Amino acid sequence: MKSLKFIVLFFAVISIQLQAQSPDGYDLWLGNSAIEVSEFEKEYKTFTTSVYFQSDSEMLTVAEQEMKNGLEKMLGQSLDFTKELNSNSTLIVAKKNALKTEILNSISSDFDKLGEEGFIIKTIKVKGRKVLLVSANSDNGILYGVFRLLHLMRTQVSLSEINLIDAPKVDIRMLNHWDNLDRTVERGYAGFSLWNWQKLPEYIDQRYIDYARANASIGINAVSLTNVNANALILTPMYIEKVKALANVFRNYGIKVYLTARFSAPIEIGGLETADPLNASVQTWWNTKVSEIYKEIPDFGGFLVKANSEGQPGPQNYGRNHVDGANMLATALSPYKGNVIWRAFVYSEHDDTDRAKQAYAEFVPYDGRFKDNVLVQVKNGAIDFQPREPFHPMFGAMEKTPLMMEFQITQEYTGFSTHLVFLPKLFEEVLDSDTYQKGKGSTVAKVIDGSLHNNKITGVAGVANIGTDLNWTGHPFAQANWYGFGRLAWDPYLSSNTIADEWIKATYTTNKEFVEPIKKMMLSSREAVVNYMDPLGLHHIFDTGHHYGPGPWVNNLSRPDWNPVYYHKADTEGIGFDRTPSGSNATEQYAKEIEKLYNNPKTIPEEYLLWFHHLPWDYKLKNGHTLWDGIALKYQEGVHQVEAMITTWENAKSFLSEEEFNEVVMLLKIQLKEAKWWRDACLLYFQTFSQRELPEGVEKPKETLEYYQSLKFPFAPGIRPRWN
Repeated sequence: MKSLKFIVLFFAVISIQLQAQSPDGYDLWLGNSAIEVSEFEKEYKTFTTSVYFQSDSEMLTVAEQEMKNGLEKMLGQSLDFTKELNSNSTLIVAKKNALKTEILNSISSDFDKLGEEGFIIKTIKVKGRKVLLVSANSDNGILYGVFRLLHLMRTQVSLSEINLIDAPKVDIRMLNHWDNLDRTVERGYAGFSLWNWQKLPEYIDQRYIDYARANASIGINAVSLTNVNANALILTPMYIEKVKALANVFRNYGIKVYLTARFSAPIEIGGLETADPLNASVQTWWNTKVSEIYKEIPDFGGFLVKANSEGQPGPQNYGRNHVDGANMLATALSPYKGNVIWRAFVYSEHDDTDRAKQAYAEFVPYDGRFKDNVLVQVKNGAIDFQPREPFHPMFGAMEKTPLMMEFQITQEYTGFSTHLVFLPKLFEEVLDSDTYQKGKGSTVAKVIDGSLHNNKITGVAGVANIGTDLNWTGHPFAQANWYGFGRLAWDPYLSSNTIADEWIKATYTTNKEFVEPIKKMMLSSREAVVNYMDPLGLHHIFDTGHHYGPGPWVNNLSRPDWNPVYYHKADTEGIGFDRTPSGSNATEQYAKEIEKLYNNPKTIPEEYLLWFHHLPWDYKLKNGHTLWDGIALKYQEGVHQVEAMITTWENAKSFLSEEEFNEVVMLLKIQLKEAKWWRDACLLYFQTFSQRELPEGVEKPKETLEYYQSLKFPFAPGIRPRWN
């Protein structure tokens, strides 16, 4: 065991030392190249004249190497790291229990705000001399503080009067990998899975360590390694040994490993005839399995479960309910302080109710019946990670059950890794939404961080967009979505503007002439994709299976709610899904204030108009346009926005290497081509119902509707494997 820990630590140190030689894009937002000429350069060098770093654990040794490498690369000089805290120290990095009395006296109350993961970065005076202090209650807090200090220096923030006290507002900040054991990735657009199961456990790929560093730098502390469409083999001893090796790598970066549990595992790998959660033999099997896992991985996080959804097995197969299934697993994990994360993404082929209503109907009646170590994981919207959805009504309905947000970082419905779409803008929109559950100001963020209902445990999950591509995410700007998710998981009240600013400065340059136009481009990019894909509340009109490109005409799939025609309901009278009392009445699942707002097409925000209303083609929008003209003009606006993005990038060329510039400009040109494809295909199809001419200002399609309907993409990336 000790030898394996040494190997992992050795690899971690080597990783940090070699980082400056990494290819473009690989370093993400962690590049430690020399800082640009800055008014703060002298200040930084003064504070790093003599550095004391408490490094009496494996995690702190990793943190010390991270800081040493980062400072030396940025400042361009070797630094004096002392083994003793003395009067010459200008930068002190130490836990509370290692600080001297004269330091503690001035900041002792700050530690009460930190918990187990928070940190302090503060300029203090010691014997009349300024000293920069990084401190925390725990090793984890020191690690996060080190990464934040390096980030502040990388983005050229003054430290002379800094007084930063920061702690995460959410307990579990998790990446959900939809990685399969054959290394394909469902909805993955950046290469194959990082996890090389064949070579594990003996071979520790350098990427595992660099991946852990990146996550720790933004506060992500949990990783679910495998697809929610689970394979029971991951729970066998052969794979547990491999998972253990990854857990050993991640531990020094504060990351716990979770696994997806296939509900039918007792049958598939356990030899039982049933997986009934109330069956004593099944309960014993899970208790034994959990014990086996914790024997190998003492800090194992727990299970993520997709049950009775899209054909996955679950407790309903045996006449039981979600509480029975989740609590059975929770009982097995409870002695080890493990958690069950039970996904609420359910909709039944035997239920013809509006799909948007089904998760609420299934879960809200069980509020308060789940065990304390169960979190119910809810997608941000009630359908499926669309470019825009109103917030999921469950967030305004369950007071006694911790609800864990599930965002999708991978761009399944926003153009894959081809399109530049800054998703923190979407995440922010959802988190800022008001549920009115306890009156005005009951935002989704307050539900997620537990402050609205005083939840004992909280969580945020993001479906990962990471693979074996050189730059990790396929598109250089898709890195910002990984970064932004981590920052919002740490603090759900951050603005997307702040996140974009941080990421640009850390990744490219702090020069305002680059930062401001690129930030404006990023912040408008999500609205652009909504405009050229799903304007005015249209949703789920993607082509079948792969979700690549438009397919509003698809109507031949086995389930009604798998067909785009189910969602837009275009006919000669109009378009849109009626979810008011005259239709499916999905609005009743929201608070009365929202229900009233949404039921009236004159008061509903127009970005949700066709989500909740079926309206005539000549319905007048607030800007005076007819609905038909408004839809067409929105599609055209989306195209114009992508054209503006290309211009912005071309104007920034002087700040970029040739490789950086060319990669993004080529991708933007693909995005423009596909934005026009969306516009032309959708308008030609909807025109068969509206029977109206395109308004002035909208380009006429160059192809026919039949041409667009004939396009096939059998090898589009990220399709669900057949064995699922």
